Amino acid sequence: IQRKIKLIGSKILERSYKEINFWWIMLFKKPEFWDKKKSSLISILLSPLTIFIKLNNCLINRSKKIKSKNIFSICVGNIYVGGTGKTPTTIKLFKIVHHNINRRVVTAKKFYRYQLDEEILLRKKTKFLTGKNRLDIINTAKKNKNKIIIFDDGLQEKKVDYNLKFVCFDSLKWIGNGKLFTSGPMREKVKSLTRFDGVFLKNINKPNFRIINLIKKINPKIKIYNSTYKIRNIKKFNLLNNYIIFSAIGNPESYKMLLKKYNFKIIKDIRFPDHYEFKNQDIEKIISSAKKLKAEIVTTEKDYVKIKKFYQKKIKCLEVDLKIQNEKNLIHFLKSKIYA
Repeated sequence: IQRKIKLIGSKILERSYKEINFWWIMLFKKPEFWDKKKSSLISILLSPLTIFIKLNNCLINRSKKIKSKNIFSICVGNIYVGGTGKTPTTIKLFKIVHHNINRRVVTAKKFYRYQLDEEILLRKKTKFLTGKNRLDIINTAKKNKNKIIIFDDGLQEKKVDYNLKFVCFDSLKWIGNGKLFTSGPMREKVKSLTRFDGVFLKNINKPNFRIINLIKKINPKIKIYNSTYKIRNIKKFNLLNNYIIFSAIGNPESYKMLLKKYNFKIIKDIRFPDHYEFKNQDIEKIISSAKKLKAEIVTTEKDYVKIKKFYQKKIKCLEVDLKIQNEKNLIHFLKSKIYA
């Protein structure tokens, strides 16, 4: 009876956590106070709601997890909510493994109806699997004779353990105010870095050694890989023109900074909530504004795939490559683990 009560309680808690997370993502833009270095009044007032995250994390840490045999599993996740570059990093890891390691590899993502943009990108750029739970996805990958599976998201999974666990950060935001959701942007406290094998630290310019030193203090053995974005289709843009930019991503500020780095003349920046599903009137409004301001429109690849083809003709897509500064070290590390 006690076990049944615990199981029912666990399911209710998990459902509550998912519902809060889902509606927050769908209805709200990321609040500015999340990324203030000091606690704000609203952050303090919201602190009682962090109980859902604390209890959920407690269940995660106590859960018995399965590490599948006959397939090497990698998870690329985050502990900061959104905008850390998980999906581009997953795609990059797939390409590295595919070209450097002689094993059949596939990417995977648990199905969430509000994250179809990421699924579309993964399907487009990798061999991809999805499903309602990660254990079933792994079993499908094994049936398909894959030897390596790379999950986009899943560090907070209760049932699956992975051979390698990477966590992504954007150095611009780092951990924000460091507080748990919804008082702050954290899924877990930063001390959870002791559980992970590596960090991908996304930078717009130079690596942030202050953050690197902080990570090393928490986990001296963790591998740190600095990364940055390079615009692949820059020749398609006339940098003498004015641009309206729009996005529905977790960290639109980094997107804007990347464009500024390449000398784009940005006259308007329109931001939607992360994973937002564009309506026709949203796009028509942007196109109308561009006509009035005599500007071109550019958006992210993740957002472009959600726009109807009729509108795509009037909007330019920014294509980027993720560059890892110490890629040879990463390849060596992956080989040492996979071939062990």
